[in-house]
Amino acid sequence: MKQMPFRTMGRAMALGLCLFACASCGTAVRQGRGSSYLVIDALEGARGGETAGEPSFVLESDVITKGTVYEDAGHVTLRASMKDPLNPAGATTTNEITITSYHVSFTRADGLNTPGVDLPYGFDSAATATVKVDSAIPVQFVLVRVQAKLEPPLMALRGTGGKMVISTIAQVTFYGHDQAGNQVSVTGTIGVNFADWGDPK
Repeated sequence: MKQMPFRTMGRAMALGLCLFACASCGTAVRQGRGSSYLVIDALEGARGGETAGEPSFVLESDVITKGTVYEDAGHVTLRASMKDPLNPAGATTTNEITITSYHVSFTRADGLNTPGVDLPYGFDSAATATVKVDSAIPVQFVLVRVQAKLEPPLMALRGTGGKMVISTIAQVTFYGHDQAGNQVSVTGTIGVNFADWGDPK
C-alpha cells in the first residue's frame, strides 16, 4: 500500500481541524467579526401585575387584570463564548459583549400574521448589560408592551373569560457589541398566549 506523503498528510490534518472548528462554531461565526459571540441559556416570560407571575417558558399574557393593563416582563440569561474552540483560554476583557438594544416580533402558526389585526405590532427597545466570557448573567426586559393590550387585536379579548386565545411565538433579538466595537446579535423564541385569563386572588 502506497504511503501518503507528509505534505499531503499535513494538509489533510489542517483541513480536518478547520472543518471541526467550523462545525463547532455553527451560527456563531455569523454573529459578527469579533472573536466572541452571544449564547441564550434561557428565555422566559412573566405575567405583569400587582402579583407578578413566576417566569415560564410559555407566557400566559393577561390582556386585562382587575380592570388594569400591565406590561409583561421577559427574562433572559445570556452568556458570551469564544468562537475558537481550540483556544478558549484566549479570552480578554475585549471579548466581553455589551447589550444595547433588542427587537420583539410576533408570529402565528396559522399564517394570520398581519400586525394590528391578527397579532400585536413588533417593537424595538433598549437594554444595557455587559456579558463576560463563560459567565452567564440574567437580564430583564419588556416582552409585551402595555400599548399592545390597548390596541387590536388584544382589546377584543377582554371580557371573554379566556374562551378566546391568540397563540403567538415571540422572536426576541438582542443587539450589542464587544469592547472592540464589533457588532453582535443573538435571537431566541418564546411562546406567548394572549387571553383574558382569570384574575389572581
